[in-house]
Amino acid sequence: MARGQVSTGEPCVSLVPLFAGLTREQQADVATLARPVTVGPGEVVVRAGARQAPLFVVHSGMVKLSRTSADGRSTTLQVLGPGDVGGESWLLAGERPGSDVVTLEPVRMCVFEPAALDTIVRDFPSVGVALLRSLAVRLHSAERMLTARTLSDVSARVAAYLLDCPTTWGSDGTATAHLPMAKKDIATFLGTSPETLSRRLKAFAHDGLIHVRGTDVDVRDPVGLELRARGA
Repeated sequence: MARGQVSTGEPCVSLVPLFAGLTREQQADVATLARPVTVGPGEVVVRAGARQAPLFVVHSGMVKLSRTSADGRSTTLQVLGPGDVGGESWLLAGERPGSDVVTLEPVRMCVFEPAALDTIVRDFPSVGVALLRSLAVRLHSAERMLTARTLSDVSARVAAYLLDCPTTWGSDGTATAHLPMAKKDIATFLGTSPETLSRRLKAFAHDGLIHVRGTDVDVRDPVGLELRARGA
């Protein structure tokens, strides 16, 4: 849970971890290569199989990465929120995107075309290192969820999901995970029922791991939640 809270009053280049190692002047240079985009809900920002797909930084709102099967069923793979970076995996691998990127609500983002990103990484090597770090975090999250989904314990799946939700941090250091979908859709994604999901959330709250406030979940014990995600 390493995402930071993003204010809509500043450009995303100056606010996300990817560019945190740059000076203000360098961030201003990078910002000239960014294309600001504002998109309404339900729009496809990146389509699977596109010949050229950009790297994007979510400034406000949420997007989902989803994959559609041959029979037309759509599966949500990941949800990204403010401060999150998307597209680094296909850019670093030199491959076409394997999933659609769809907005869940009105979204503002900074978009970097591949040529612009090449320039940034050449001029500011620290950004390339940050991209690799971001990809490593993404892989860790994917491994955690894969491990949780192979376990019969629904609690592990729910815990892993909460740890990977878009997160903001309060001034007191408390992490708040934001549920990006209705609970019935989350239950479907996790292969369980809405009733079971509600029971698991109540059990986590009873154990002092979380506090549920509607679609916001305050994570009071991230270490304990991580252990639950591992089936411990």
